Amino acid sequence: MMKIAILSQDASLYSTKRLKEAGEAQGHEIKIINYLRCYMNITSHKPSVFYNGKPLEYFDAVIPRIGASKTFYGTAVVRQFEVMGVFTANESQAISRSRDKLRCLQILARDGIGLPVTGFAHATQDIDGLIDTVGGAPLVIKLLEGTQGIGVVLAETHQAAKSVIEAFRQLDANILVQEFIKEASGVDLRCFVVGGKVVAAMKRQGAEGDFRSNLHRGGKAEKVKLTPEERSTAVRAAKSMGLRVAGVDLLRSNHGPVVIEVNSSPGLEGIESASGVDVAGKIIEFVAKNAVHGSMKDRIQY
Repeated sequence: MMKIAILSQDASLYSTKRLKEAGEAQGHEIKIINYLRCYMNITSHKPSVFYNGKPLEYFDAVIPRIGASKTFYGTAVVRQFEVMGVFTANESQAISRSRDKLRCLQILARDGIGLPVTGFAHATQDIDGLIDTVGGAPLVIKLLEGTQGIGVVLAETHQAAKSVIEAFRQLDANILVQEFIKEASGVDLRCFVVGGKVVAAMKRQGAEGDFRSNLHRGGKAEKVKLTPEERSTAVRAAKSMGLRVAGVDLLRSNHGPVVIEVNSSPGLEGIESASGVDVAGKIIEFVAKNAVHGSMKDRIQY
């Protein structure tokens, strides 16, 4: 039996509840910890994490479920557990890396993983060149800080693209500009990777008239059979990010699968429902198997 902490702000969320259920079903002791209510003693001799005034000791592993808007503090808590020698389902550095969309794409590009043609610029006077870089309109404009499809705009003409980019830059927002993969027809693939294997996959179709396929935006999901190339791309993308547990989103383009996002805290409800796979159970099995090998000598160096 292992003692596992799930770091989550909300114990009522589907993903948090399923991980707890799956862990208990496998005979482990599971605690849900609101990481925002943790505080830390950062010291060389006895680093510790406190919760409700008591030190969190003797955990064999933690499963981070860090909200995108709370990445800075959440990863600090995960890092503190790492300093204490506790195995984490995803390491703090990998979570931070994947949350920075620009950094994520640059790392994937460095590792030769298929991506949509992507541009990034700072000054508004560079807009025409930026649009030309990705092959012109139609194109997709994304806020770097956006999640769940928020801040993602399809600009169908050059003038529309200029207007949207100028508006975002007036707000001093950082944006990415990407080629529009028309042949994907509003469909993307969510590949759920655990421990270097795709354990489940689903196809998501955008709501009527919406090119974004996010389930939070009204998209629909169903089970899908991946090609070997799609499976390999998802596994390589998770590995590039250093993520042990990841949701990798792909588009089917004319030049093969391209990665549009790598998520370090992928939701379980859509993928379990669409695929019929006990994904929570797979995560617990992976954590329990690998936490056995974690020890103080395996600490990450910072």
